[in-house]
Amino acid sequence: MTMKTYCNQFESNYSRRDFFKRTSLGLGAIGLSSLLNPGMLNAESTASAPSAPKGILGRPHFRPRAKRVIYLFQSGGPSQLDLFDYKPLLNERNREELPESVRKGQRLTGMTSGQASFPLAGSIFNFKQHGKGGAWISDLLPHTAGVADELCFIKSMFTEAINHDPAITFLQTGAQLSGRPAMGSWLDYGLGSDNENLPAFVVLVTKDKRGQPLYARLWGNGFLPSKHQGVQFRSGKDPVLYLNNPPGIENEDRRRQLDHLKELQTLQYDAFGDPEIMARISQYEMAFRMQSSVPEVTDTSDEPEHIFDLYGPDSRKPGTYAANCLLARRLAERGVKFIQLYHQGWDQHGGLPKNIRIQCHETDQPSAALIKDLKQRGLLEDTLVIWGGEFGRTNYSQGKLTETDYGRDHHPRCFTLWMAGGGVKRGFSYGQTDEFGYNIASDAVHVHDFQATLLHLLGIDHERLTFKYQGRRFRLTDVHGKVITPIMA
Repeated sequence: MTMKTYCNQFESNYSRRDFFKRTSLGLGAIGLSSLLNPGMLNAESTASAPSAPKGILGRPHFRPRAKRVIYLFQSGGPSQLDLFDYKPLLNERNREELPESVRKGQRLTGMTSGQASFPLAGSIFNFKQHGKGGAWISDLLPHTAGVADELCFIKSMFTEAINHDPAITFLQTGAQLSGRPAMGSWLDYGLGSDNENLPAFVVLVTKDKRGQPLYARLWGNGFLPSKHQGVQFRSGKDPVLYLNNPPGIENEDRRRQLDHLKELQTLQYDAFGDPEIMARISQYEMAFRMQSSVPEVTDTSDEPEHIFDLYGPDSRKPGTYAANCLLARRLAERGVKFIQLYHQGWDQHGGLPKNIRIQCHETDQPSAALIKDLKQRGLLEDTLVIWGGEFGRTNYSQGKLTETDYGRDHHPRCFTLWMAGGGVKRGFSYGQTDEFGYNIASDAVHVHDFQATLLHLLGIDHERLTFKYQGRRFRLTDVHGKVITPIMA
């Protein structure tokens, strides 16, 4: 079927209802955009132009404190009670039954709901206070302890989900069910990119790690245009799949191919008005530019010896957590707006002491090195670094409790994450849990509060960054969420 025949067929099926729907909505959008923000009218066309694309907002709602985010996501749920939330009472009452007055009938997972008892499990690791702020950090994290004065702890996080998939989806997209855009996609949609040759949203996953599965939808665009989806960089010869030219194809050939393809797709867009066609053109052009920019940013051979020493020996091994932290710094230097690292394996239902040591050995030095490296380059001030998982762990043991071994189940009621740089207070702790480490005692922070705060630090009012889909205006924070102003510098 020729394009002309296809267009004629479309016109014959184009109903009166379609005409009024498109015309009324289109004219309304034109009028509204001219009143609210003249730059929004051209947002779609500028997004496909060969310059750093701007977002739908045109500019932030107010002065941003951060320009970019590096999110070190620890998949599985790190045990806050063995890392940051020091509870000496648990050691004093080790093996005693969790009081019902503390549990208050909280829902349990299927992994512990059948347990006959819930013995309190104190941490076998030693805690000390570090820095001028006196942050409690366990001896599992000596390097993190060394940068304590740069960190802002939130010890009163809570979530609504008790199992991994809905919990990680909730934190990344603002909803427990899949299908919503990821945080990085919202930022790309709202603010655009600071580098025309790299994606605004890049994902790095530690290679060869087992744990709860990670799905591409966690960095997907949801109902936003597909150009806003995260791009996963992999270790090895081809960091981005299908980016390189096939054998026998030169860059000049690819350029001509893209030019001809753009002509055809522009005709299709003129006929149907589908914005995904323009998004596809934009993605093709970005892929072409990435053929030179991606090899340059992922090649760390130009890094000096002292930088590899800072991040640790694993930083020389592509795809490790340490190497990804170093790559995250390189991406931040080049203006990538949202860099998401995923590190699996934090799900210690049993054998926690042994396995959490492995996790901390892999992540402690690189995480702290990233803070130091950003600071020495003057990047920490406007880069927001986040470290944390999807929920916490229980104060009672899952399975058998011994003097040297125990496990902890999922605990959504309270957990800890930390931030650094990007406009948050240094050497500061916000929120408290009760003496059992089971419930929040003060200053609770919901997942949507955390997301609203993240957007605020980037200059976005979370209630005003919306996208109309299926008759409703959606946003990252759904229908609630408040900015946690006490943590801001």
